[in-house]
Amino acid sequence: MQQRKFKHYFIISLKGMAMGAADVVPGVSGGTIAFISGIYEELLTSISSVNFRTLKLLKTNGVKAAWKAINGNFLVALLIGIFISIISLAKIISWLLEHKPILVWAFFFGLVLASILYIGKQISKWNIITIIVLLAGVGIAYYITTLEPLISVNSSPLFLFLAGAIAICAMILPGISGAFILVLLGAYKPVLEAIHNKDFKLIAILALGAIVGLLSFSKVLKWLFKNHKNYTLAVLTGFILGSLNKIWPWKKTLTWRTNSHGIEVPFNQQSISPFSFDGDSQIFYAILLSVIGFAVIILLEKLASSNN
Repeated sequence: MQQRKFKHYFIISLKGMAMGAADVVPGVSGGTIAFISGIYEELLTSISSVNFRTLKLLKTNGVKAAWKAINGNFLVALLIGIFISIISLAKIISWLLEHKPILVWAFFFGLVLASILYIGKQISKWNIITIIVLLAGVGIAYYITTLEPLISVNSSPLFLFLAGAIAICAMILPGISGAFILVLLGAYKPVLEAIHNKDFKLIAILALGAIVGLLSFSKVLKWLFKNHKNYTLAVLTGFILGSLNKIWPWKKTLTWRTNSHGIEVPFNQQSISPFSFDGDSQIFYAILLSVIGFAVIILLEKLASSNN
């Protein structure tokens, strides 16, 4: 691998910030951002390198050899970006989702739509199986977006451990949002409350589940990319295409819930036409932001091509 300089790690941190911002939104996957920014396979390889063999290498060859084996500089630069983004942008994005939801979803819709074309272009060979697995991916992701979130809240340690493991798997899958999985499981609220209340015990349990899920699932994804790359890309493209239902800007609220501040917020929503939207559909600005989101991905692709 080419020796990286500080500016390269700075760019990786910026990509991490984009991943973190996406993961805050229940419906957008940080895995999608990792893929379109060109670091997805390196991320999987780096994560799956954390294993017992690395521990043995640490014991026999020292910290430097083990650090190099797991691509430590890359992981740290990315995690710094993700952490900064979650800490600094979480409140801003939450405010925007509450006060300007159509415009936020419109931007992400354009961004994700362009990423479908980008990832789909990576599929080098099309056949009947490729089409079947793509359609299966569409169906699974669409079905997940139509599921009604659990009303009951469970904050038991075992549940949060499993929720962390499942959500992190979704987070590194392009098209399936880890935050949305937490919402479906009924774990989003207790997780946010644990963070706000600085309940480090529950946060640690969630993080442990996330680590176990991440280390296990990254190995599966790495194997799939190595042995069935075309079919894997087709499934991921399908996931992202099916997830568009979740981030469609115009929604009709079917049920409401009361948040931790005692405010009624949408709980279960259904996608509708902007022309049947009850209120200001903001269609002009929504289309404009969708085009901007789409253009961002095209620009990133052009930059990646020129760098290569």
